[in-house]
Amino acid sequence: MSKGALKVLYTLKDAGYEAYLVGGCVRDLLLGLHPKDFDVATNATPEQVKALFKNGRIIGRRFQIVHVRFGREIIEVTTFRGPHEDATEHATDEGMLLRDNVYGTLEQDAWRRDFTINALYYTVKDFSIVDYTGGINDLKSRTIRMIGEPSVRFKEDPVRMLRAIRFAAKLNFHIQHDDEVSIKNALDENFHLLDAVSSARLFDEVLKLFMGGYATAVYELLLKENMYQQLFPFSKAAQSEFYSEFVRQGLKNTDLRIQQEKPVTPAFLFAVLLWPEVETRTKQILQHEKSVFQAINLAGHEVAEEVNQHITIPKRFRYMMYDMWALQVRLPNRGGKRAYKTLDHKRFRAGYDFLLLRSQVSQKFENSNDLNGFNNEVLASLSTWWTNFQAESDAGKKLMLKELPGKPKHKKRK
Repeated sequence: MSKGALKVLYTLKDAGYEAYLVGGCVRDLLLGLHPKDFDVATNATPEQVKALFKNGRIIGRRFQIVHVRFGREIIEVTTFRGPHEDATEHATDEGMLLRDNVYGTLEQDAWRRDFTINALYYTVKDFSIVDYTGGINDLKSRTIRMIGEPSVRFKEDPVRMLRAIRFAAKLNFHIQHDDEVSIKNALDENFHLLDAVSSARLFDEVLKLFMGGYATAVYELLLKENMYQQLFPFSKAAQSEFYSEFVRQGLKNTDLRIQQEKPVTPAFLFAVLLWPEVETRTKQILQHEKSVFQAINLAGHEVAEEVNQHITIPKRFRYMMYDMWALQVRLPNRGGKRAYKTLDHKRFRAGYDFLLLRSQVSQKFENSNDLNGFNNEVLASLSTWWTNFQAESDAGKKLMLKELPGKPKHKKRK
């Protein structure tokens, strides 16, 4: 358990306040997992909490919370929240909410949370778990159950639908489905509400879905619930067997890197998720006598612009994606000094990894044919060549270049 979280709990307790660990950290500790974050709920106001901690800082407008920092760790301290109907709101003349500090009791705070398994509280007062909503039973039955009527709660915050998918995938739980109340039915009826969520927030939520180490499970669950196409309406090409396998394998590789504690980047994730549409459009553009390089750049920018209307991908990641995609055209061209220039490219490693992924998937489909017109055998040979080229000495590199049978050119296709 976090030493910082314990210090916050005991400091609040010794000052005469109620204080509980709450939410995902309690859930994960009970499941034998290692929580990433520790949150504390208390009856102390943000001002009272800050007065106890010199390393505390009040943040937020609609509902203020306190961040208490211990080195790199931040403990989030939240005052018990009350029901919406008791809200006293402060707004500008234009109607923008500045504050929504609706305080309540411990029980009221529990019933305002989203899922029962996230409404568990741990206190150091007597080292007990407080459970008002049946979260312990749902942990035992491995159930994702909404607190309250699912459709109502999803309308309050549509992102809760993605959270339901994320928790089910992360914990290997099943989503509540019974005759009276069904999260599954509510998902079908309300998923379109995500259109009203800001594109910047959706980007953050997609990262939580696919960069937590369980992206493959998320993908399979989104497909099972018929939600993938709704979340990514721009990826119609991903419905094919080949491209579905491409996305699936890319996510498996991402999960493996996270498990091995290797670095991952959102740029590679989105390059994988969008590649089916980019490659499909590249092939379509090539029918209009464009070069492969022109076609892939045009297709990549078109797809990225469409995505940005739905999910905002920061520019730094978009530019990395463009480079990775463009390298898929540059990598086959190795004659002269081209191989050395490509090897020195700042995105070479990412582009090379992307090539390996493409080759890995194409081996499962005998009749695969990529944007360069390459089949699975050519892609495998190209991947092996670049793998060996990186490891060779200078003399070995020169010899490999001399032995090239020919150098592909960017010709206009008719």
